[in-house]
Amino acid sequence: MKVLLTGASGFVGSHILDSLRAHGIPTAVLLRPASNQRFINAHLPQLDVCIGSISDPPSLGAAMQDITHVIHCAGCTKALHLSEFYKVNHLGTRNVVEAVNQQQGRIQRLVHISSLAAGGPAVPGRPAREEDPPHPVSEYGRSKLAGEQEVRNCGSEHVILRPTAVYGPRDDAFLPLFKAIKAHILPRFGSGRLALSFVFVKDLAETIVACLTHPAAGRKTFYAASPEITKAHALTDEIALQMKTWTLTVPLPTAALWPLCQMQEAISRLTGRPAVLSRQKYAELRAPGWVCDPARLRQELGLVCATRLKDGIAETLAWYRQQGWL
Repeated sequence: MKVLLTGASGFVGSHILDSLRAHGIPTAVLLRPASNQRFINAHLPQLDVCIGSISDPPSLGAAMQDITHVIHCAGCTKALHLSEFYKVNHLGTRNVVEAVNQQQGRIQRLVHISSLAAGGPAVPGRPAREEDPPHPVSEYGRSKLAGEQEVRNCGSEHVILRPTAVYGPRDDAFLPLFKAIKAHILPRFGSGRLALSFVFVKDLAETIVACLTHPAAGRKTFYAASPEITKAHALTDEIALQMKTWTLTVPLPTAALWPLCQMQEAISRLTGRPAVLSRQKYAELRAPGWVCDPARLRQELGLVCATRLKDGIAETLAWYRQQGWL
């Protein structure tokens, strides 16, 4: 068994690589020449490092020599132009699938990392389930769904995992929230009652690696999340509690997020640096909830993303402080 991992230098990808190495699984990684390798440097001497990208089919084909399994984690979560979502999440995934198919059956399984955004928003009374018709509300979600449709054309066995919001050490998406609370600002998004599912990154990484060989996983789609459902206000309150700091609650009604998204998009265009907040992201922010049911993962594969939010926040906070990020 030998695994090719795309997106290894990213937040989630670096944790997948940690898990692969911890299990002693021979691994190759596909890295862009400009990839920031800070999280994976310690692993590189034990890996086959292939320079290229999922947008470059020849480099993909070369990277798949002697490979038996593929984890496709590379993706685009923020972009200056909407076309970038489709270039990476849709067309890049098509390139991965075509490269797998060209191996004439030598690749035994492709594990594809999608997103809850591909399925669309849902609430606790009706959490998203795998059999539901997808209804993505953002261009990011639509591009991830298009990628899933490409994966279903794979001639080898495939597994599609749809994680909900991922957090943990090395994550910079939640960092501004921690920084705001350190500055004594407690954001209250909407009514504060928005329902959310989360998944701790180390749980997700272990789930992904388990899906490489689990006999019951082939040609199926699974939501990956903690069984715990959290309200938006409970998330910020827990961070403030663990940081042991006083805070001033600052209401951010949903309508107020629109100008914030517009402003951040304008700043991104001026600086040339994409940010999570943008006008297309607003459709996700105004959704009534982002909740999924991970029951199929537990019932069919025996896998549970068990880390509770308070424990995951504690580990994330400790890592931010240790690294000087906070």
